[in-house]
Amino acid sequence: MPGTTPRRKDAFSVFAACTALAALFFGVIAVYVAAGDDTGSGTATATAASAPVAVTLGDLFIEPGALEVPAGDVTLAVANEGSAQHDLTVEELDVATPTIDGGGSATLDLGTLAAGDYTLYCSIPGHRAAGMEATLAVAGDGAASSAGEQAGSEPGMDMSGETALDWEEMDRLMTESVKAYPAKTEGLGGQVLEPTVLPDGTKEFHLTAEVVDWEVEPGKVVKAWTYNGTVPAPTIKLDIGDRIRVVLQNDLPISTEIHWHGLKVPFDQDGVAPLTQPFIEPGESYVYEFTVDHLAVAMYHPHNSGFEAVPNGMLGAILVGDLPLPGGVVADQELSMVLNDAGTIGFALNGKSFPATAPIVAKEGEKVLVHYMNEGLTAHPMHLHRNEQLVVAKDGFPLASPYLADTINIAPGERYSVLITAEEKGTWAWHCHILTHAERDNGMFGMVTTMIVE
Repeated sequence: MPGTTPRRKDAFSVFAACTALAALFFGVIAVYVAAGDDTGSGTATATAASAPVAVTLGDLFIEPGALEVPAGDVTLAVANEGSAQHDLTVEELDVATPTIDGGGSATLDLGTLAAGDYTLYCSIPGHRAAGMEATLAVAGDGAASSAGEQAGSEPGMDMSGETALDWEEMDRLMTESVKAYPAKTEGLGGQVLEPTVLPDGTKEFHLTAEVVDWEVEPGKVVKAWTYNGTVPAPTIKLDIGDRIRVVLQNDLPISTEIHWHGLKVPFDQDGVAPLTQPFIEPGESYVYEFTVDHLAVAMYHPHNSGFEAVPNGMLGAILVGDLPLPGGVVADQELSMVLNDAGTIGFALNGKSFPATAPIVAKEGEKVLVHYMNEGLTAHPMHLHRNEQLVVAKDGFPLASPYLADTINIAPGERYSVLITAEEKGTWAWHCHILTHAERDNGMFGMVTTMIVE
C-alpha cells in the first residue's frame, strides 16, 4: 500500500527479487546512495535522471508510494514481488510495462519528463481501487526537492512526505469513526433467498445479474455488479439431496454465467463459458439444474470476466446441509462473512466498509457458527479479540480434529467455518490483521466489525 512502512519478506521472495534486479543493481544502488539512508519513508529520490529508479509491486501495493526525480530522462526498474500478475502504468503518459508475473521484472523507459506530478498504478482490474497507486514527482530544477530527501525524518511529516495530522487530530478522527459505528447505509446483502418449490419437489431460484448503485460506507455509493441487486448476493440454503433449478437473467453489459465454487456438479453445470456451456449474452437467460448430494460450504460467482465482476460485487454463499459440530453442539446462530478487497467494493465485510459493517450480537454463552468466505484477491488474517475461534471445517469439509485460533488466514477462494462461544460481555473488535485493510489516517475503515456479547 502506498505510504506504508516496509514489509517483511520471506527469504524466497527476497531471493527472487534480488535475482530479477541483478542486472540493474548498480544503477539502482546509485539512486539510494544519492538519496541517503533508507528511512522506510515510502519516498525515493534520484539525483541522476538517467539512473533507473526501483519500484516494487506486491499484492495490492506499490512501494515506494511516492518517488521524486529531477526533470530529464526517467527509467523505472519494476519488480513484481507479489504472487499475482501486475503491471505499472503511468496515467498521464498512457504507457505501461507488460503484465509481469510474480517474481518477474521489467524496465519502463519514460523518456524525458517535464516537471510535474505523475500517477503510477496497476491496471489489472480491481488492483488500483484496492490500493495499487503511487505518485512520481518530477522536480523542475534538475534536483529532487529537499522535502523528498528528508521525508519521514522531520516532526510533522508522514511517511509519504506530506504534512501529517497531529496526534490530537488523529485521535479525534479515530473517535469519530468509532462513534459512527454501526452506521446506516442503503442495502443489505446476503439474505436467504426463498425458492419456489415445483410440483416434483425441485427448488427453483431466480437470479438477475445487474449493475446497481450500492452504498459501501456512509456517502460512498459505487456501481456494484450484483445478483438481485445486493452485495453479497442472496444466500442459497439447501438440504442434502435437493434438486435445484436456477434461472439466471443477464442484465449486465457483458456475457456471464455462474460457477458453483465448492459444489460437485455435472460437467455441463459447472459454469465456465465457453468450456462447459455457451456464454449467456446480455439480455439472455439460462437455466442450471442439478442435484446436490453432499454437505457444502460453497460460493457462487461468475467465471467469465470474474476478475472484474467478482471484486465489483458478484459473489454469494451457498450452504448445503448442517455442519456436524464437536460434542453434538447446536449453534444458536449461523452466518457467513464474505471478504472482499478490490474492485468498486474495496475492503469490505459482507459488502460494507466500517463503520457500515454489521456487528454480530450474541448473549453470553451462546454459540455462533461463522463461515469465512474469501472472494478477494489476497489473503486476510481474520482476528477476533478475546473470544476464541474453534475451526471446525475447511472448504466445507469437517475437520477430524478441530483446533482453536484467534487469527485465521483465509486465502482467496477458501472457506473456513469457525464456532465461537460468546464468553465475556463487551464490544470486541473483529478485523483483518493486515492493518492497512482496517485503518487509515482518519480512523478505522474497511474490514472491521465487532462481536457484541450481551
